[in-house]
Amino acid sequence: MKHETQPLIPLTPHVLTFPTVLTLILLVISLLKGHSQTVKTMNSNPLLCDPETGVCEIPTATERSSKTSIVADTKPVKIIYFTDPICSTCWGIEPQLRRLKLEYGHSVEVEYHMGGLLPDWSYNSGGISKPSDVAHHWDEVSAYYKMPIDGDVWLEDPLDSSYPPSIAFKAAQLQDKDKAITFLRVLREMVFLQKKNITKWEHLSKAATLAGLNSDQLKQDYEHKAKVLFQEDLALARQLGVRGFPSVFITDASGKQEFVYGYKPYTLYENGIHSIKPDLTKTPYNKSWENLFGHYPTLTIREFAELSDLSLQEGEKELEKLTSQNHLKKTVTKNGPIYQSLSVK
Repeated sequence: MKHETQPLIPLTPHVLTFPTVLTLILLVISLLKGHSQTVKTMNSNPLLCDPETGVCEIPTATERSSKTSIVADTKPVKIIYFTDPICSTCWGIEPQLRRLKLEYGHSVEVEYHMGGLLPDWSYNSGGISKPSDVAHHWDEVSAYYKMPIDGDVWLEDPLDSSYPPSIAFKAAQLQDKDKAITFLRVLREMVFLQKKNITKWEHLSKAATLAGLNSDQLKQDYEHKAKVLFQEDLALARQLGVRGFPSVFITDASGKQEFVYGYKPYTLYENGIHSIKPDLTKTPYNKSWENLFGHYPTLTIREFAELSDLSLQEGEKELEKLTSQNHLKKTVTKNGPIYQSLSVK
């Protein structure tokens, strides 16, 4: 039997017209974009803080909602600050926050909330699947933020979660909110500079004592009330759509909001405040080393430079001079020193 061959349809210019080609190109771009976003989501890791965006991001978080009501109550402006004891970017904005408190502390209240950066190690993403993977990353962000961070804690005594120090902070707040901030600072110096595993009670207890807290009371609250308060912080973070740290919500009594996300220069935090309260003025403060160390017992070079309006080189030179005059104690760490006053009480 003779088979008839179907005639081929000639490929004419009308088959692949310009609109058709354009549509195909746009389709490919869309698919590639979607694939890129999927890869980015899969590779997101809360401990892989991005220096360029200045964010330690939680991959499973939802988008921020502006409908949740947070308002200032005790002062004209309230800052709702979501952070975590082991958030390297949060350590990076300590100079900005310390300056903000000196210049706007009379009108701005900073309210600290824990965000739960590292629940555990039950994931494998972003090239980080175990604690030792974090070590090199912390060394890198230390150089980027110009704040001393020693990543070797992840090699020598790694943390399995950031929840214990977060809960301890909530316990500290039950005793004294100001001392709780000091407690958080001590914990950060322990983990970032001293390579201490701050999930261990021995370090939490010592930090409490150094911050002027009752360590026995802290332990009792840590084991009971503070766990509930920590869960409330996590619930508020979900309501506000907090995706990473630092997350800073600036609000007034009417509920007007500005949002500053991630590592940003001081002027952006200041602009956020002025957007809420344009007539709010800052208070000039005494920039002498005695006054600065009187407010903040320990300062890094970048913190001292930021608060003194000096360059990093000028700030370091001044700190070295004060150390040689026995006014300061210098503690050298792997990626930079920290200074403590010996003469200011």
